[in-house]
Amino acid sequence: MLTLYTNPMSRGRIARWMLEEVGAPYDVVMLGYADSMKAPDYLAINPMGKVPAIVHDGKVVTEGAAICVYLAETFPEAGLAPTADERADYYRWLFFAAGPIEAAVTNRSLGVVPTEQQQRMAGYGTYDRMVGVFEQAVSARDYIAGARFTAADVYVGAQAIWGMQFGSLPKREALVAYADRLTARPAYARAAAMDDALMPAAV
Repeated sequence: MLTLYTNPMSRGRIARWMLEEVGAPYDVVMLGYADSMKAPDYLAINPMGKVPAIVHDGKVVTEGAAICVYLAETFPEAGLAPTADERADYYRWLFFAAGPIEAAVTNRSLGVVPTEQQQRMAGYGTYDRMVGVFEQAVSARDYIAGARFTAADVYVGAQAIWGMQFGSLPKREALVAYADRLTARPAYARAAAMDDALMPAAV
């Protein structure tokens, strides 16, 4: 009824973590970059030829942030959807991570540095501005939407954890402390162990 399409060397790790937080049973289909990710049967699920994707009761959800929100709403018993008081920050920072953070990190990795004029067009302005805003956001409280962990922390937290691990984000004190709180979660540890075990077969 619930299937994850993934590769352990991808953003599929975010979806796996979210699934472990939710606690619902799921099947896993591991795809290779060089072959099955671009095969017709998978392109029928995600024409982008990217992972992750989930299929739940015949419905397809792609994009890491969308998967996190969908699972939180579909399995409310997990308590990962926002309360009324958390909703504004939940959506604000979830989409800040999916927009400005992703764009700024990708452009920096590609060697793209917007000119002062181009900064008006770029949603993140400058890389340094994005980092400063991200640092400020996680300095304000223990979790991104308030005092408790929500689905937004899976996606936003993944940006901090893997960004610092791979050097695409600086190791600022507040970002490190936030990442440490998240990686201490049992669901994160379970998901990481499962994906790490698949690494030798990943291509």
